Amino acid sequence: MNHPLRKVVVPAAGLGTRFLPATKAVPKEMLPIVDTPAIQLIVEEALAAGAEEVVVVNGRGKGAIEDHFDRAYELEDQLQRKGKKELFEQVRRISDSVRLVSVRQKEPLGLGHAVLAARHAVGLEWFGVLLGDDLVDAEDPAIGQLVRLSQKTGKAAVALMPVPETQVHLYGVAAGRAIDGGHIEVERIVEKPPRDRAPSTLAVIGRYVLPPDVFDVLARLQPGAGGEIQLTDALAVLAQQKRLLGVRLQGTRHDAGDRLGYVQANVAYALKRSDLREPLLAWLREVVK
Repeated sequence: MNHPLRKVVVPAAGLGTRFLPATKAVPKEMLPIVDTPAIQLIVEEALAAGAEEVVVVNGRGKGAIEDHFDRAYELEDQLQRKGKKELFEQVRRISDSVRLVSVRQKEPLGLGHAVLAARHAVGLEWFGVLLGDDLVDAEDPAIGQLVRLSQKTGKAAVALMPVPETQVHLYGVAAGRAIDGGHIEVERIVEKPPRDRAPSTLAVIGRYVLPPDVFDVLARLQPGAGGEIQLTDALAVLAQQKRLLGVRLQGTRHDAGDRLGYVQANVAYALKRSDLREPLLAWLREVVK
């Protein structure tokens, strides 16, 4: 069964309170990983997996996200006048690479509600969801790993990674029957379970490939954990229908929504840069001393 991934949804309506005061005036999705906004890394992952359109679910004060992916005529003109060709091409590539659609989540009612807000922009086709807090450094784009299994089986897919037992209460957690490649057919999935009631230590990471009828499921949901409309509860319905697979991601995941994880992501991505790696390593050695 083939359902190409043309559209992805990127929820970006959160207030980013964990990063105050930086996020008082700057969307948390625009905070840089070295010199690239986190949301750009997410969008580039989606494009590398074949996506053509990105639906950003925005909130008030998030206009900087739309501006980032738009043309910046004054900046481009200055770069051209000063002969900064490489920077000009870099800036132009950002705006030329993606078709971005922005929709509003008018109330902060949870991740499931944010995805539901994208319903009319997505239409009647399969789509991906990528959370900006979860950066996955992988040669094979993380969302693409889900797409291939979903296309092969005709089922929805959610990304999973093992976490320490002491952290299961921080995530959605899934369990089920093992299938080829270390993946699972999800039989149970729970949002932030207590440690003693978690079905496994396989945590949901922010990548999903979903069928269009999941919107009907989301529209019927009652508030769940935290009094919010939880996407995990919609996934549980798909699991009951034997329509959900759990994909063990290949790659390194960074939790950029956590302050320590954000710092670690900056160091990890900087170490991949030929212009930064050696001087950064030298400095880190001095710090360790």
